[in-house]
Amino acid sequence: MKFDVSKLVEAKRQIDSTLHKLRQTVKTFEAKENASRYKSQITLAKRRIQAFEISVALIEREIKEAEKKS
Repeated sequence: MKFDVSKLVEAKRQIDSTLHKLRQTVKTFEAKENASRYKSQITLAKRRIQAFEISVALIEREIKEAEKKS
């Protein structure tokens, strides 16, 4: 699929925002008095962070490729 560069940039911006929120969520859960109680939520958030980081890398690659062709 081909995507417009402006749409890729906007998608990256949205993912970066979500990543920031997820990282803050992990910090909050890990700082709780009984952090082990939140282990599943922490694990889920960390897995989502990894998935979004992969997405950002792929979007950045697509942006670079599109800019080379321009």
